Amino acid sequence: MICNVMAIVNVTPDSFSDGGLYYRPEEALRRAHNAVAEGAAILDFGAESTRPGATPLTAEREIERLRPVLEPFASTSPVPVSVDTYHPETAAFALDCGATILNCVYPEPVPAMLALLDRHPRAELVLPWTCLDDARLDFAPYRDRLYLDPMIGFGTTREEDVALLHRIPAFARRGRVLVGASRKRLVKKLTGEKRTGKNLGGNLGLAVWCAFHGAQVVRVHDVAETVQALKVVAALEANPLSSQAIEI
Repeated sequence: MICNVMAIVNVTPDSFSDGGLYYRPEEALRRAHNAVAEGAAILDFGAESTRPGATPLTAEREIERLRPVLEPFASTSPVPVSVDTYHPETAAFALDCGATILNCVYPEPVPAMLALLDRHPRAELVLPWTCLDDARLDFAPYRDRLYLDPMIGFGTTREEDVALLHRIPAFARRGRVLVGASRKRLVKKLTGEKRTGKNLGGNLGLAVWCAFHGAQVVRVHDVAETVQALKVVAALEANPLSSQAIEI
């Protein structure tokens, strides 16, 4: 089992998960460096909150928030840098700064994002799994540069989210799977724990479950804990009991 951890860095004042802890550029950069030290294999920067009722940002405002973080960091980052955006203009700016992954959570901008991949041969794209069945799009030239996102918590019910998670093995047969379910409402629904900040165990359990069923990347807030949990499972998978198991 090989699964990488993508660390979330919210450059927003109104994030539902961290309350704007990393809105200031110096705090976002500190968060990025700490996440790498904790074992993150990818850093995902986002400038627009996805909390319910959040005000959508223009590309100009998004770039304004990302510029003081990406310009001094992306091209020299020790791990790949991803940018969470649905604006092609923001995506182009990020790639020019040195980012190599575009994390696009809506299907409409995908054609424009694919065009950016043509201009940047090293770039990769995270796209909603529903795009795979869009006959208008030809993904063949980009097959090894795509990640499929099951889109947990995007206007879906608990039952729909669970069904999507159970489809991870099927998605994995069609491409690399990236799951972003960290601190989503689904975790609270599965654990029954509604208090904010009290679902670390639930988030770790979900991340490990996704990895075990074929996800190649999990996008998380709790980097150090997730990396540890995945290391334990990977170590146990790599060293199964011999056929002469010790009887207890």
